[in-house]
Amino acid sequence: MIDVFTIPQVYARKPMHDKPQAAPVREFRLPSARVLALAGRDALAFAQAQFMNDLTLLTDGQWQWNGWLTAKGRVIALFALLRLDVQTLWLLLPDADPAALADALRRYVFRSKVVLSIPDIPAAGCFDALAPAVGNRFARLDDARIALDMGGASGARTLLLGPCDAAEDADALARWDAADLAYGLPHLPPSQAEQWTPQQLSLERLRAFSVRKGCYPGQEIVARTHFLGQAKRGLALLDGSAPLAVGSEVRQNGQPIGVIVSSAGSTALAILPRERTPARCIRRKENRCGNGHCQMGWRADGADERLVTDRGGPSRAWPRFPPRHGITLRMERYRSRRATPANVRGDAA
Repeated sequence: MIDVFTIPQVYARKPMHDKPQAAPVREFRLPSARVLALAGRDALAFAQAQFMNDLTLLTDGQWQWNGWLTAKGRVIALFALLRLDVQTLWLLLPDADPAALADALRRYVFRSKVVLSIPDIPAAGCFDALAPAVGNRFARLDDARIALDMGGASGARTLLLGPCDAAEDADALARWDAADLAYGLPHLPPSQAEQWTPQQLSLERLRAFSVRKGCYPGQEIVARTHFLGQAKRGLALLDGSAPLAVGSEVRQNGQPIGVIVSSAGSTALAILPRERTPARCIRRKENRCGNGHCQMGWRADGADERLVTDRGGPSRAWPRFPPRHGITLRMERYRSRRATPANVRGDAA
């Protein structure tokens, strides 16, 4: 029996902390995110030759958006590529089947010293920022997990790879998927794979491809489109009052102008013409359009459209490329000068 009068310290009040303790981060499962691992002496060289972004820009502990294209420059799969070390790469696939992608890539291994495997690495997400993971540098946490900064204009987000006991949360997952679309990251179902070029998917916003690194499948199409400024269509973000289905047409004045390629409930990404006259301005901030504050669009099959390409970069980590290269403008001026009647006749301009 404890005597409260003779042993008062047993019931003593615990000391108060000067600073409140942070609430635990609430995590939830990302069931569609899976990992494909490339390991071996030639892993970097193999990935550099096959994928559309420049791996020489990465050091150990960094990641980038990347993808694999067909010979005609169409996106087969879009993924985050993590460089763990000089012989180990992870491909974080938001939606693609890792087994099918591994089988397709193995056809090009030949004598390269690289092994493709599918490790059992669960993925989880949270709507919070973890300080060690900033920009394109991922963090190795104390619990042996890897954290990636996925934050953008929609708020802080972190993707976690490794053992976890997070439960599935349908509401949080729907919010995460919608944030991916607002970020400019399309989730491509099988019906939309091998259909669109990186420029049509506006992947320059994520700096997900390179036009200077050298040869890779589809590189000629990508580089020609970039330097000649021939990308006529790009991504647009649609907000509707009802669920939007992938493959649905987007119409203006009864005429089809594009198609939905990725959706999450009533939010969707559609490929629409880059040059068009919107019917009205949906939302305007400070009544200025020149610095990305104006989000323009029109009603299209019950949806309000906000141009992804009109709103600046999706996050501080991924600034977008300039819309056109300087040499393109010089070439256009040269061609226009040659085409004038005065130059054809030899008269003075």
